[in-house]
Amino acid sequence: MARAKDSMEYKLVVVIRDDLRMTPGKMAVQVAHAAVSCAIAAKSKKADWFAKWYREGQRKVVLRAEDLEELRTLEAKAARAGLPRALITDAGLTELPPETTTCLGIGPAPAGSIDPVTGSLPLM
Repeated sequence: MARAKDSMEYKLVVVIRDDLRMTPGKMAVQVAHAAVSCAIAAKSKKADWFAKWYREGQRKVVLRAEDLEELRTLEAKAARAGLPRALITDAGLTELPPETTTCLGIGPAPAGSIDPVTGSLPLM
């Protein structure tokens, strides 16, 4: 049974670099990489957060960052907050140069812990 958004306490956020102008397919793959990487990290290091997020329906939110500098600033804030996170770097096999950092995944974690890091960012 689906839950109302207001009853969900946990989420996973993926922040995409807006300056790269990836195609929708490329963006979808990068978001998937971040979500999977974060889920694995959380299951290993924050198993209780992972389990609660999973039971609630695995809420995911995709947001925009202006550029790599903003993404790195967000990653540092997430690290200081002790949040599971994954900075995703593309292999460069399709539309981006090798070693291009494309997005940042944060969580799954309590929304109240993620919001101070990403709450001011616009939706993708």
